[in-house]
This record gives sequence, structure tokens and C-alpha cells, in this order.
Amino acid sequence: MIILSAENISKTFKGLKALDSVSFQVEEGEVYGIIGPNGSGKTTLINCITGFIRHEKGKVFFRDKNITKLPPHKIARMGITRTFQIMRPYFSLPAYKNLVIPLWGPRARKLGGWRGGGKHGDRDTVAIDILEEIGFERDSRVPYKLASTLPTGYLKRLELARCIAMRPEVILCDEIFSGLSVGEIGGLIPLLEKLKLEGVTIIMVEHRLRELFKVADRVMALQFGEKIAEGKPYDVIEDSRVREAYLGSDEV
Repeated sequence: MIILSAENISKTFKGLKALDSVSFQVEEGEVYGIIGPNGSGKTTLINCITGFIRHEKGKVFFRDKNITKLPPHKIARMGITRTFQIMRPYFSLPAYKNLVIPLWGPRARKLGGWRGGGKHGDRDTVAIDILEEIGFERDSRVPYKLASTLPTGYLKRLELARCIAMRPEVILCDEIFSGLSVGEIGGLIPLLEKLKLEGVTIIMVEHRLRELFKVADRVMALQFGEKIAEGKPYDVIEDSRVREAYLGSDEV
């Protein structure tokens, strides 16, 4: 079953085409990768899907519902969440308090299976549980540290944890592996696989192709804002247009 689709998405910035009639469909429970060199339009596409920027042409559908003109907060409430390439936590709050905020939202309160009432204790516990699930040491001080003091590896996990806290149906990850060590990525891959087994659909913009291909069912390649290939990961990377796009890169 198709859970999310984009039809002929086009976006220009000051006359330059960032996206040129890009279309794709993602099946429920799939891990779908979006690849391409820098400047190929990957993050712009994510921004268009999630309502952070408006595209001039095209439509986005979630479970056959047209969400093209919805603002980001309404899209998130429907069950579509995202991480950011440049992390955006509440830096002045402890790590676990970053999760209490989305746990307060109407979607999480309805689907989370917890009863917070007027008390904060239950939400705090759920927040710590989620952080532990994504690799924070529960009995350490790390979950209680200010987000501004956390290294990149923890901030990347925190981005994903905030998505999970909203009980999403779709998570869009914008270069979640970027800046992480091989060991840190190795710790995230089982979590992504677990989310997939739980039925969460994951769309991943990623430069770390070897790591992406360990979890992706299909990938789409972009170049200069155009879709140039789509299919199984290693079939796409063997496509002559994709290899030409990555010519001179050690990422293939």
C-alpha cells in the first residue's frame, strides 16, 4: 500500500531549478533512500514534503489525502515527522525535556499509551525510555545534560528520538548518518530496522551510501533537481547516469 507519494514536484530559487518535476511513491513500512551529489535537491524535496518550503508545481499525498498546502505542524500531527541536517534541539533544555514537548502534543497523547493527566512524571519516564531505546545510557547523566552540551552523535539520536516521541507513521531522516563514526552508525542501524519492523515508513536522504544500502529497500537518485534513477540500491548505483553524477566521488 502506498503511504506517501509526490507528483511532479518543482521548485525554483531565484530562477534556478532546485527540483524539476520529481515524482515518487513510498510503500508502507518501506525504507526509501534519496541519494545524489551536493546540490541535487534532496533536502529541498524533504522541505517541500514536510511543508517547510512551498513548491511552485506538484502535489504531495499521504494515504491518498492531499497535504500539499498544509503547514508543517499539521503534517506532523498527521504522523509525518522529520529530522534536520543541522540539528534543531531546544539547546537550553535537558535532552529528555526535548522529548517531553512532543509527548505533550495531541497525537502522542492519543496514541502513546500513557496517561499523563496533569502530572509531568509520566512524560518524563516515557522520555527517558525513548532515549534509552535510541542509545542514551539510562543510568548516566547524559539524558539530563543540556542539549547544548551534547556531542554530534547524541544530538543525531536526539533528533530521531523527538520523531519517535510523536508516534509517527513516516519519518524523514535528513542525513542522519552525517558526522557519525562507523560505530555510532552501527548503533543506529538496528534501531531503524526495529522501527521498520514496527511498521514505520522511513525516507532517508543520505550521502553515506554503504551504510544506507544496509537498510534501504529502494532508492531514488537525483541530479540537478531531476530524478535520474530509481530501484534496488545496487541496481541504481550501477546505473550509468548515477555513476556519472558521482564521478570523482569516493562515496560510491
